Amino acid sequence: MGIVETWMREKPIRTFLAQLSTRRAAAGAAALLASSSAAAASADGEPGDRSIPQLSSIANSVVSRCSRVLALATETLQQNFEVDYPDSCKESNTYAKEFLEYCCHKALHEVTTRPDHLADKNLRRLMFDMMLAWEHPGAVVEDELPENHSALRTTVDIEDDDEGSIFYANSTRLAVQVNDKKTVGLGAFARIAPSCPIIADLVTVHNLFDALTCSSGGRLHFFVFDKYIKSLDKVFRSVKGILQSPLASSFHLDAGECILAMDGDRPIHPVFQHIGISAWPGRLILTTHALYFQSIKVGYGDKIVKYDLATDSDQVIKRDFTGPLGVRLFDKAVMYKSSTLTEPIYFDFPELGGPSRRDYWLAIAREVLQVNKFIRKFNLENVQRAEALSKAILGILRYSAVKEAFHISPSHFKTTLTFSLAEKLPKGDMVLKALYDNYFQLLDTSLSHLVTESPGDNRLQNHSLPFSLYALSRMGFILLKRKDEAQSEISFCAVCFGVTKSLEAALEESICYSERIDAARATIDQVKVEGVDANLALMQELLFPFIQVVKLTYSLTKWEDPLKSFLFLAFTLYVIQRGFIAYMLPSFFLAFAVVMLWHKYNGREQLLGVLEVRTPPSKNPVEQILTLQDAISKLEETLQSVNIVLLKFRAVLFAAVPKTTEMVAVAFLAASAFLIFVPWRHLLLIAVLEVYTREMPLRKQNTEKFRRRIREWWARIPAAPVQMIKPNESKKKR
Repeated sequence: MGIVETWMREKPIRTFLAQLSTRRAAAGAAALLASSSAAAASADGEPGDRSIPQLSSIANSVVSRCSRVLALATETLQQNFEVDYPDSCKESNTYAKEFLEYCCHKALHEVTTRPDHLADKNLRRLMFDMMLAWEHPGAVVEDELPENHSALRTTVDIEDDDEGSIFYANSTRLAVQVNDKKTVGLGAFARIAPSCPIIADLVTVHNLFDALTCSSGGRLHFFVFDKYIKSLDKVFRSVKGILQSPLASSFHLDAGECILAMDGDRPIHPVFQHIGISAWPGRLILTTHALYFQSIKVGYGDKIVKYDLATDSDQVIKRDFTGPLGVRLFDKAVMYKSSTLTEPIYFDFPELGGPSRRDYWLAIAREVLQVNKFIRKFNLENVQRAEALSKAILGILRYSAVKEAFHISPSHFKTTLTFSLAEKLPKGDMVLKALYDNYFQLLDTSLSHLVTESPGDNRLQNHSLPFSLYALSRMGFILLKRKDEAQSEISFCAVCFGVTKSLEAALEESICYSERIDAARATIDQVKVEGVDANLALMQELLFPFIQVVKLTYSLTKWEDPLKSFLFLAFTLYVIQRGFIAYMLPSFFLAFAVVMLWHKYNGREQLLGVLEVRTPPSKNPVEQILTLQDAISKLEETLQSVNIVLLKFRAVLFAAVPKTTEMVAVAFLAASAFLIFVPWRHLLLIAVLEVYTREMPLRKQNTEKFRRRIREWWARIPAAPVQMIKPNESKKKR
C-alpha cells in the first residue's frame, strides 16, 4: 500500500515535469528557427522588422513576412520598389497599396515554387492577411480605423510558435492571427488571389469569389478560404494519383496529355454508354485532348474508344434525356455528337439525387472542347498551346475543388471555367482576343532580353506573376518536353501586370453587359404568362394599333362607305404615281424614332405604365386538352392543304395534265413578258386597282364568277401519287 500511495503522489509531478520539458524543447526549436530566419532577413546588415511609416500595422506585418520569404530586408524591398516604380512614389495616396502589392506578388511567386505549398496552412494565413492588408494598407489614426481593421491586433499563437514558420519570425509582434470577425472583400481577393494561378484566374476570379461568399453576404471568411485551399490540395493529389496509377499507362496518352477526371470505376456509380437502343457500363475518362470510354463487356474484354475533342469536326456536347431501350425518361445524360460519327453517343450518369454528377461532367467536357477551339482559332503551338491547356486544367481543378468543398456548381455567367465563361459572356470573343493579344502573344516572343534590359525596364521582372504552365509544372504536371521547359523558364518568371490592362477592360465591359442581361431576364420572367388564351390576349393587346389599322383598311376595301373608299383609293394611286411609295418605309421608321425620342426627353420622370390585359375566362384541364386537340387538328388540316397544293403543282409541272400544263405555261410566259416590259410603278397601280376594286358594286358579280371558275379549274387538277415507305428498323447487336 505504501508503494502505491507513493507512486500516486509522484505520478502527477512526473507528468507535469515531462510536459514542461517537452514544451521547453519545442519553444527552443522555434526560437532557433525564428532567429535563423531573422538572420537571413537581415543579410544586408539591416534589421528585417523595421516598420514603414506609410503603412498600417497589418501592412507592416505582411511586408515583414514577405521580406523573410525573400531573404531581403524591408528597406531593400522599399528601395527596389522606388527604383522600379518611380512614378508610384510620387502618389502618396496609392504608394502604400502599390508597395504592398509589389511585396505580396514577389513573396507569393517565391513561396509557390514548392510543390506542397497548398498544404502549408501558414501560407494560407499569409495570403489572407495580404488581402486584409490590401483593404487597409495606409497608416491611419486609431480613431479612424474601420471596424474590420480595429480587430487586427497581434496575439500569440502557440501552434504557429511551435512550428517555427518562416512567415512568423516574431509571432508576438508580427503575426496577425485570423478570426471569424475579419473578412475580405472582392477587390482584395481579385488583386491578391490571381498572383497564384493555381488558386484563382484573372478571368474567373469574380465568379470564384461569388461562389465562396454566396452564403456570407459578399465577404470572405478565413475558414471558407482555408477550406477551399484544402479542397484544392486534395483535388490536386487525387489527379496526380490517377496520373501515376497503372491505369494511365493503359490508355496510351499522347505527349502532354493529362487525365483530368475519371468516373465509373466503382460498381455503385456506373457510367453507361448509349448508342441507339443498346447500352453497356464502363469507365469514362476525360483528358486534355479527348474523352475515353472503356466498356466492360462480358466475353469481349475491355475495349477503349476515343472521342477526340481536339479535332475540328463540328462537335457538340450538351445535356440530354436517356433511358432503357432508347426511351427518353431521365435527364441525366450527356450527348456527344460529331461529324465523324453516324449517330450521337450518350453517356448516362445514373444517381438517386439530382443531375449534379452529369452537370459536372458536362461542364468540364465543354471546357476541354472550348480550350481546343481556342487553340485552333489562334493557331497556338508549343508553349502557347501548353499554356492554354494549363489554364483549362487549373480551371477544371478549381471547379472540382469548389464543388467538393461547398457542393456548388455555378452555371451560366457564374462559371469558374475560363474558356466556358468567355464563350457564354456577352462580347466573350473580345475577352478571348484580349487574352490572346496580351497574354499568349507574350509567350510567342523571346523574353530573355528582359533580364538584360536597362533598369527602366526592370518592372517586367520585379512585378512578376507566374504563368499557368510554369505553376502547373511545379506541381508535377508535365505538358512540355524537358528541353522546352528549360528554354522557357525565364519567360514564365517575367510578365508585366501592365499587359493585363486591356484584358481587364474587356472583362469589365463584358461583365457589365452580363449584368444588364441578367436584369433584363428578370423582367422577362416576371411578364411570362401561362396558357394559350392568356398569351393570345396579351398579343392582341400589344398589337392593338396595328390590328385596328388592318381592320380599317379591310373595311375600306369592302366599299361599305363608297366616299371614304374612293378617297382612300385616289390617295393611294396618287402616292404610287408620284413615286412617294419609296418614302413610305423611311417615313415609318422616322415616325417611330420621333415617338421614341419624345418619350425619352419628355417622360423621363414617369415610370412605364403597366399594360392591363383582360384575362380570358379560365378553363379546366379537360377544356384545355380539348382546345389543344382542336388546335392540333387545325394544324394537321393546314399541313394537308399545303401538301395538296404542292402535289398538284408537281402534277402540272411534269405534265400529268397536258392541257392544264399548257395553259399554265402560257400564263407564265405572258406574266414574265409583262413584268419585263411594264414599269414597276404601273404594275403596282394595276395590282392596287385589281385588289381594291374587287368588291365594288360594278365588279362584285364578275369577281365572284371569276373566283368560282378558278376553284372549279383547280378542283379538276389531280394530285401527284405518293407512297409512304417505312424505314428498315434493324436492332443493333450489343
